[in-house]
Amino acid sequence: MVSIRPDEISAILKQQIEDYDKSVSVSNVGTVLQVGDGIARVYGLDKVMAGELVVFEDGTEGLALNLEDDNVGVVLMGEGYGIQEGSTVKATGKIASVPVGEAMLGRVVNPLGQPMDGKGEIASTDVRLIENPAPGIIQRKSVHEPMQTGITAIDAMIPVGRGQRELIIGDRQTGKTAI
Repeated sequence: MVSIRPDEISAILKQQIEDYDKSVSVSNVGTVLQVGDGIARVYGLDKVMAGELVVFEDGTEGLALNLEDDNVGVVLMGEGYGIQEGSTVKATGKIASVPVGEAMLGRVVNPLGQPMDGKGEIASTDVRLIENPAPGIIQRKSVHEPMQTGITAIDAMIPVGRGQRELIIGDRQTGKTAI
């Protein structure tokens, strides 16, 4: 028969009380109302910011874009097969940003700038927001390098510069896409 010794029980309780971690974390958590076509409708993310990253319980990340009174439209940044109605979503408090710089050249990344090519982490110290305003017209580099289309008639009549936009208007089946 097992005997209960009060001194052992009190020692175990004292040890567990001493080891108890009192840290508390407050987080913005919501519930998935609907998911489909790469968009999840989430209820309960009251403090989420536009462009903020959110994480679903299956690890899929998302981008909060459509902020409404009673729910938030979240664009899924992954497959999200494990997301279903009732799944929990947690706001990260970080606006979506990606690494930038020389280390990004030649790398294959996902929409959040995470490497997908198996070459390890990207050694970039600088980051920029995904939703970033375009530079003003004065700050942009002017078009100064010519670009050859490969079609002699167009190259002879219309000067096209590298980086320049051109509007091509024509009827169907006239070869606009080939240009």
